[in-house]
Amino acid sequence: MPDFKILLGDFLDISKTIESNSIDLIFADPPFNIGINYEGYSDNLKYSEYVNWSKLWITECYRLLKNTGSIYICINDEYVAELNLILKNTGFWFRNWIIWYYKFGQNQQHKFNRTHTHILYFTKNKSDFIFNSDTIRIPSDRQSKYNDKRANPKGKIPDDVWQIPRVCGTFKQRIPGHPCQMPEEILERIILTSSNVNDVILDPFGGSGTTAVVSKRLNRNFIIIEKSEQYYNIIKQRLYKI
Repeated sequence: MPDFKILLGDFLDISKTIESNSIDLIFADPPFNIGINYEGYSDNLKYSEYVNWSKLWITECYRLLKNTGSIYICINDEYVAELNLILKNTGFWFRNWIIWYYKFGQNQQHKFNRTHTHILYFTKNKSDFIFNSDTIRIPSDRQSKYNDKRANPKGKIPDDVWQIPRVCGTFKQRIPGHPCQMPEEILERIILTSSNVNDVILDPFGGSGTTAVVSKRLNRNFIIIEKSEQYYNIIKQRLYKI
């Protein structure tokens, strides 16, 4: 049974109580600063305020992460370039700029419809990090389409474009009470790739609790931090149901 903590409060405050170099994997889905109506969050900061806040929490993530650890950050078009540079300037090593593509996107009025989100994948060490490729392999076209004998029988490592549906408001999987919900498939791929059983997963912005649910199912230890008491209770209820 995994050991877990669900903590109510601000990440920058609670992180001070967590030992340096103690976390194996960090998944962060921070507020995008686009005016979403979160409970307990200001999602409409000035540009400089948001960027400076991002520097603070990413720097703290660097302190907490083990030398072999990885960090994945889910972020929007508006700030992905800035966070990419912050990660590099903090000392992280770039691995992939993943595009999470979903066909059922958000309708726009004065620009092209948005059907993707970015996931930045970095490691703390340039060459020594966890990457369990065999746990995430999928059938390749060489195998399934062309019956090519040169194909790896285990399948291929997924591409850096992940076509995974969003959890829309009308879906039966949707947890009521939170405006955004990460699909479990996203977290499953990340956790299987960049951690092992009994490793420690940290989510600084717990949200609807998907990181907690998948970490528990995959027998990982985890620390989930959530600033909103309403969302904190949603995470606990969702977790205890499984």
